[in-house]
Amino acid sequence: MSESSPRHVPGTQARGPAGNSAAENGPRNAGTAATVAALALVALLAGTIWWTVTADPSAEWVSPVGTLAAWAIFFPAVLAARRIPPRYATAVVLLGALLLGFTAVSAPPATSNDSARYAWDGIVQKAGISPYAHVPADDALRPLRPAWLFQDAGRDGTCNTNPFPTGTEITTNIPGGGPLCTAINRPAVPTVYPAGAQLYFLAVRLVPGSEVGFIAFQLAGLLLSLAITQALLLYLRRTGRPAHQAVWWAWSPLVGFEAINGAHVDALAAALALAAALLLMRGSVLGSGIAFGAAVATKLIPAISAPALLYRRPVRFAAAAIATFALAYVPYVLASGWAVLGYLPEYLRSEGYDGQNSPRFTLLKLVLPASWAGPAALVLLLGLAIYVWRTTDSTEPWDGQVFMVGGTLLIVSPSYPWYALLLLPFVVLSRRYEFAAIAPVLAMMYFTGAGSYGQLAARLGLGAVAALLVITTAIRRRPTPGRGQAGRLRRE
Repeated sequence: MSESSPRHVPGTQARGPAGNSAAENGPRNAGTAATVAALALVALLAGTIWWTVTADPSAEWVSPVGTLAAWAIFFPAVLAARRIPPRYATAVVLLGALLLGFTAVSAPPATSNDSARYAWDGIVQKAGISPYAHVPADDALRPLRPAWLFQDAGRDGTCNTNPFPTGTEITTNIPGGGPLCTAINRPAVPTVYPAGAQLYFLAVRLVPGSEVGFIAFQLAGLLLSLAITQALLLYLRRTGRPAHQAVWWAWSPLVGFEAINGAHVDALAAALALAAALLLMRGSVLGSGIAFGAAVATKLIPAISAPALLYRRPVRFAAAAIATFALAYVPYVLASGWAVLGYLPEYLRSEGYDGQNSPRFTLLKLVLPASWAGPAALVLLLGLAIYVWRTTDSTEPWDGQVFMVGGTLLIVSPSYPWYALLLLPFVVLSRRYEFAAIAPVLAMMYFTGAGSYGQLAARLGLGAVAALLVITTAIRRRPTPGRGQAGRLRRE
């Protein structure tokens, strides 16, 4: 008998199992309590999302209050998820994602009408017409207009009611027609979305009839968000990391509000960018380049994540990405020529990317004249790209992705929270959870606008996030006695 083997003492056989059972019940009960607590917080988060998206659209205070409340609930839910027993964690993460997802599709988009343009571009393509050939208000397309997207204005040139839950726009600049009420923003200008996005719009609208409303893209957003969740869970399991880390994407209010309820195409771009990174890690340079080219063809923004993907056969990767991007444009160029540029050039000017009066480059404008902010941002972004390219660790490229995407969002400061969807999957993989704080700040910038109050909110919010990132980065890089690979692996 070895020294570690239990010795049998007559008369104590009944007490042994009972003692073991009591010792095991403690952790089991704690795990059950943590699971219940996490699910309760997810249910509360789902209720908050439901209240926000189903509220009267005229109550403009609801969206910012609901968004802040959702984030305030999300962070305790993340902490509770850390204590879920590993054998339940994957199921709980997916259950929470489904609950939040189905809650998010319970009402039309609450904060953006971008998916109205998606639907229209898809409907036009389904009819065999290039989405770059006509503006939505062109009367030549009147036979294609569904009632949930268009209504004629009254005789006085106004909309007597507000027929569209996502907001109503009136345009009088109509080739061959009268005043028009529509749910589409900027109805008198061409589409701004690139070819990859257009293929997605066509795919989503290919089966549903034109009378099917916003739900088509919301369900597509739900499927994309679940696909990203599953990809993250598979990677975490393959690398021996805890499944609860996936909740930073799966339960995020940003995903519920913007990827699912708002149905933003950025979710597809994020999925493709994640696929590019994971494929490259598996050694598939060609597959990674194809996925990355498709991501850029979907929203252009994923191009900023390129420096962290050039660590393995960069020429082959770039060739595959460029070929994929060009291939997506072939049918549209053949149909519309240079019109495929759409509204993009004017969009960049109207959104304030020239560095003048806009929330763009908020932090730079604190120390530089507004006219210098744009050029200074380009220099900083180029320097950041070179740094990420030179320092990316091929075993953990996620840090480079987070620094590149997160740094760009801080420097450029776009007031569209859905741009941060590209960031979140890499937050999960890198465990740089502090970068998730960028998302609620962008949301508050979106709600407060470009006025003086909005500028103050942007400066305070972005300044606080920048300080947080500097402090946490310094702490992570501070040498600690005895801290090595094991210390890194414990980072959760």
